[in-house]
Amino acid sequence: QVQVVESGGDLVRPGGSLRLSCTASGSIIRISSMGWYRQAPGKERELVATITSGASTKYGDYVKGRFTISRDSAKNTVHLVMNNLQAEDTAVYKCNAKGEMMLGSETKADFGSWGRGTQVTVSS
Repeated sequence: QVQVVESGGDLVRPGGSLRLSCTASGSIIRISSMGWYRQAPGKERELVATITSGASTKYGDYVKGRFTISRDSAKNTVHLVMNNLQAEDTAVYKCNAKGEMMLGSETKADFGSWGRGTQVTVSS
């Protein structure tokens, strides 16, 4: 089992900043990538940012240099710094982790796990 837990969501004014964190734990052998996705009410889930074990990053088009994803591989943790937040950024932000885990004492398996999400609200 792999658990993914997010933190850092909050209510912030337009133009403000937030730092989200996500940690994966459990019977993890290695993590290949972690990333953030968001979903606003009535909208499809969309990519925010991902980072691989090789530190390659990918961002949603709307990020436009406002967000930065980073990782602490030793702690299986990623952070997302979001600057110049706007009302359109209001959403539930969910973290996803992918990699390889142990099933029992000898079996390995790929995993892809989601957290429950953290609410980001941008409003004056």
